Amino acid sequence: MPEEPAAPGADAGTAHAALALGDDALVLSHRLTEWAGDAPVLEEEVALANLALDLLGQARNLYAIVGDEDALAFRREEREFRNVQLVEQPNGDFAHTIARQLYFSVHRELLYAELAGADREHPRLAPIAAVAAKALPELAYHRDHAATWTVRLGDGTEESARRMRRAIDALWRYTGELFEPIEGLPAGLIDPAAHREDWLRRVGAVLEEARLDLPDAETVPDRDAWAAGAGRQGLHTEPFGRMLAEMQHLHRSHPGASW
Repeated sequence: MPEEPAAPGADAGTAHAALALGDDALVLSHRLTEWAGDAPVLEEEVALANLALDLLGQARNLYAIVGDEDALAFRREEREFRNVQLVEQPNGDFAHTIARQLYFSVHRELLYAELAGADREHPRLAPIAAVAAKALPELAYHRDHAATWTVRLGDGTEESARRMRRAIDALWRYTGELFEPIEGLPAGLIDPAAHREDWLRRVGAVLEEARLDLPDAETVPDRDAWAAGAGRQGLHTEPFGRMLAEMQHLHRSHPGASW
């Protein structure tokens, strides 16, 4: 189906940006809910569910800028989603999930800190700025949660450190896309180079405390040549199609149903 039109009062550029940011939050939210019943300890069962609910709330607020949130979540096809490929990666083991959370939450907190005040120079971004400002306290918790577990696993047993190192390296190639321009955000609003430098410093500090190293860009590139920005263009990795089919199954099985 075609993308939903912008909601009343939102221009097309703002709607494009809100859609991409909303897709990031929705897809990662669903990935986290897949831990229900399988988290390593009960406390993490609750914590991961809360992270998922935070992200789902952010997604709903962003989709409201674009159009009908149910249609956007459940009636679009795979190529119509604009999320970065990082968030669609399978959970793997717990270390894999934590590495994904660390990379994403540090980036999203930096991005939203800039977007929260963007409406002062770009009034049309007021709807996105409001969502960003509201989400910042949630994202600070997400970042702290991921950092705490990264340190606990990296500076833990030999096995936990091995798994954390493996996860950090495995997901590194999806991080380059985080710093690609987002359609609909004004050119110059966010400096990708400066943004990446801040992100590397913060992620690097967490990994240093965990006695882990940042991946070597020469041996573990931060992106595949073909995939730079691919998720934003609607090109996704193989696991995403299966995840989307599962997420949309109930809604598509009962079209028009109310709950």
